[in-house]
Amino acid sequence: MTNIPNGPELPPIAGGHEVQGKSHKFTLERVYPALVFVPLFYLAVRYFPPTVFFLLIIIVASLAFLEFTKVTLAPPPSPIALGVGMAAIWLLLAGIQWTTFLLPTIMLTILVVALLVTFMFIPPKLRQCLPRPMAMIFGIGYMGICLGHLLLIRKLESGDLLIFFVLIVTWAADIGGYYIGASMGRRPIAPRLSPKKTIEGFIAGVIFSVILALVSHLWFLSFLTIHDCIIIGIVLACVGLIGDLAESAFKRNAGIKDSGSLIPGHGGVLDRIDSLLLTAPAFYYYILLINGTSLI
Repeated sequence: MTNIPNGPELPPIAGGHEVQGKSHKFTLERVYPALVFVPLFYLAVRYFPPTVFFLLIIIVASLAFLEFTKVTLAPPPSPIALGVGMAAIWLLLAGIQWTTFLLPTIMLTILVVALLVTFMFIPPKLRQCLPRPMAMIFGIGYMGICLGHLLLIRKLESGDLLIFFVLIVTWAADIGGYYIGASMGRRPIAPRLSPKKTIEGFIAGVIFSVILALVSHLWFLSFLTIHDCIIIGIVLACVGLIGDLAESAFKRNAGIKDSGSLIPGHGGVLDRIDSLLLTAPAFYYYILLINGTSLI
């Protein structure tokens, strides 16, 4: 997300080789995928039945899970294990889509986030000793539960507009941190996890996030107050950074720079949704709280 020009080289984590960051220059290669996927996503969310959006989340979660296993497990799991893992994700997402039991979802979300943060800070040698089944189970919960919150958001009143809001604000923070950090970033925010992410980039990400939240309020989401938009912009930028750093930790642990190459100019699916995996739950529960909805 952010880059420290001419920064010092740091030793790799967990024995992986240090990788070179991608260029942070603006290129048309990064624009072309958006020209294709954004209109399709808009149509799927705005005009098609909820089942279409459910299938879209199924596809994204499955691709992200495959990339996650590639990053965290070597050698890769067998096709049977991958099939079982994806089936478990589909069942999780189906349960979220067609049931109304919120408390189990909250508890599982807390567990997944706690495990994610723990992984970021445990000693590198201990990371290499984590059992393969644990990594598979975590990946199922990480993709299924976290992305499932987009389904929960979609079921809220004006859920289609809320989906657009959380995506715009999340990616505003990513873009602001990515480009401003590349040109102005000097102080690393988490050098052991991702030496190219900077404090300056993070601050820019927060500013971009708040600005786009306010623009969204004026444009299509007037029922969210300006006060709420400012809070949401700050919270999602902070939470999104954790998701970004977590994926960086996974990739540095594996000694790779991208989770995949499916999206030209952007890397893999997991590279594009790492922040969203945490901002979607944070946004959903904030909306419930301001609406006075019980979480139990």
